Amino acid sequence: MELKTFENLVRNRPQGTPAENGEKEKPVKAPTKVETKNLDFFYGPLQALFNISMSMPERSVTALIGPSGCGKSTYLRTLNRMNDIVEGTTLTGEVLVDSESIYDPRVDVVELRKKVGMVFQKSNPFPKSIFDNIAFGPRIGGMRNKSQLEEIVVRSLQQAALWDEVKDRLNSSALALSGGQQQRLCIARTLATSPEVILMDEPASALDPASTSRIEDLIFELKKDYTIIIVTHNMQQAARVSDFTAFFFQGRLIEFGATESLFTTPKEKQTEDYITGRFG
Repeated sequence: MELKTFENLVRNRPQGTPAENGEKEKPVKAPTKVETKNLDFFYGPLQALFNISMSMPERSVTALIGPSGCGKSTYLRTLNRMNDIVEGTTLTGEVLVDSESIYDPRVDVVELRKKVGMVFQKSNPFPKSIFDNIAFGPRIGGMRNKSQLEEIVVRSLQQAALWDEVKDRLNSSALALSGGQQQRLCIARTLATSPEVILMDEPASALDPASTSRIEDLIFELKKDYTIIIVTHNMQQAARVSDFTAFFFQGRLIEFGATESLFTTPKEKQTEDYITGRFG
């Protein structure tokens, strides 16, 4: 079986990208924003990640791909210490954001998670109004100024490409939104705390094709201002939205590189086998 051409993989890429305009897309050249060095992770005695070293540039999209159970989501959750809430876990090695260790005992985890926000696989709006969902994070942070809260809500909804759809019903329940709208609401809620990095764990896996396309368009827009790391089982999605791709298998990082290169000329046989559908 031959490798899929990159052009086929990226069909329906968000409009205005170099790939759609017939240009050869090059990986983003930017300073490293998130980095892991010799990262090992354990659930009790079970080792889930093995010696993961990877550097992800700022204002780019990095996709994490691989079969189910390969460690993608576990790795993602190490990047803002979400695994801390799982009893019996152990981590060795380093996780750096802006060259600073996020596992340093002096790090304020609440502040870290404002800087490194997360969007989960299943949308999880609070049983509150649309406005109160977006304002929740800033209010927890101590903001009480009504006009400032309103500005944050409007800006976050605009960034999440949801403002035009909900501007006349901000006091309505967020639970009344469609699945795709709820996921964009959750993205807006993350943006409201002014993060620098956004982690996404299969954000479109439960959505219909039209809603998935809107999320992908949104990711492409957001990378102009944010560093995005996304877990996806969909290789076409990885090819469409990402600048860099990391292939995981059985808790190990098999290959990491520019997305176009990894999909067209992978260096590792395991990567080629996965991309061509020989396993997965």
